Amino acid sequence: MPVKETAMTNPPNTEAMSLDAFARDERGAVLVLWGLFLAVGFGFLALAFDIGRIATTQTQLQSFADEVALAAAGELDGEADAITRATAAAEGLIGGLQTFATGNQALDGSTDLLPLTFLSDLPNDTSDTAFTVTTDPERARYVRVDISQRTVTTPFAHISAVLSGGSQLTAGVTASATAGFASYACDITPLFFCMPDPSWRAENNIGDQIQLRTGNGNFWGPGNFGFINPAILPVDQTGPCAGLSTNSARLYRCLVGAERAITSCIRADQRLETLTGQRQGLSGAFNTRFDIYQGAMGTARTDSNYRPAPNTIQGTLPNNGLCRGNNPPESEALALPRDTSINELNRFGDGNWDRTGYVDQNHDGTFPAGTDITSTRYEMYLAEIAQANGGDILDLDETGLPQCHAEGAIPDPERRVLVAAAVDCSVDPTGNTSFVAEEYVKVFMTEPVGSTGSDFDIMVEVVDTAGDGGSGALNGVYRDLVQLYR
Repeated sequence: MPVKETAMTNPPNTEAMSLDAFARDERGAVLVLWGLFLAVGFGFLALAFDIGRIATTQTQLQSFADEVALAAAGELDGEADAITRATAAAEGLIGGLQTFATGNQALDGSTDLLPLTFLSDLPNDTSDTAFTVTTDPERARYVRVDISQRTVTTPFAHISAVLSGGSQLTAGVTASATAGFASYACDITPLFFCMPDPSWRAENNIGDQIQLRTGNGNFWGPGNFGFINPAILPVDQTGPCAGLSTNSARLYRCLVGAERAITSCIRADQRLETLTGQRQGLSGAFNTRFDIYQGAMGTARTDSNYRPAPNTIQGTLPNNGLCRGNNPPESEALALPRDTSINELNRFGDGNWDRTGYVDQNHDGTFPAGTDITSTRYEMYLAEIAQANGGDILDLDETGLPQCHAEGAIPDPERRVLVAAAVDCSVDPTGNTSFVAEEYVKVFMTEPVGSTGSDFDIMVEVVDTAGDGGSGALNGVYRDLVQLYR
């Protein structure tokens, strides 16, 4: 059978067909995308690795700076050697570690710190410290710590730089921190008194008596006292004086006489403000501690916020039922004697008082346990309470126990302790004067206030600086706080 021949016209262009098919063929295209993705991904990964080394080093240096600043600030207590102690603490007490920077991995205060900068105040702008830098240890309240710069190598950035013809890339890392020391006074009596001189300090005068006398006119001398504006010394909103009208007589009597938390905490170096004039009835508020409720404080004998102290020996007897009235009769007991050096020209005593006469009269010549011929009045007062163990303090017509208040005594013996602001009165505090207390002082009322008018004396004995403890108030009276600010 003959084969049929088929004529072929325009034979196919094999080369053209191959190029066209290749152009339309999508097989393997994803490899290009993967290549681009891997290049970019590894680039980001390398960048993240380098940034991570820098960030880790920064965190480690910052942590070291923070710890050093806190350690140094904890020594800034205003004492003459505060800066010396702060520097020693920074250089010797704190150590740290870093991982990626060149040099020693150990961080050490003696080698990794720039010189410390001490500040008397904290400026708003971190760069504006020129006017607050101080070398006076009594004024230094803040310290700025700067860490010496460390170098961190960045391997992947280095490789990239080398491939592109550049040089090795590194990062300089440092850190800085500012911390401060602040003391807060809480539940203080809104009372200030003039020191005999700017160098006077409570810790050097423990046991000495002070005759505090109402400040009057334009002259304020050693021993004069006045009151602090409660608008600056805020009322504790959880205490008994909360809700009383500002500048009202009731508020002042409460702040002076109440036995629990009275004022909120303020910085010990905060500026306070004096009150204009005096306030009637405040002497009676002081005397509630002695179980005396007269004048405007008459109704306080049924108020639990005004309970008396557990020891009220004062040398007098009640003459109105169980309460003392005007001109109360003398008792067989002897009140705590005054310092023999106290007189009209000298309101600051020397701690010398007739201890033997007091013990002979009140305790048949036997000192209460824990006391002797050197004891302070406050120590005698505490020993009498302890020895009585809830019973009569004296075996005389005056037992020493309160009898007037409906609820009896408050258990806390520090009811007769006040916390007052000691002030340098070289600047006249008459009127509404702004001042900063040199310190807050715990003083013990040794006897009741004798007058019920606006002018009166308060006889007190220095117990200690308020930083030593509390007045018995619910929230304490003094707290030290060290904190980071920057």
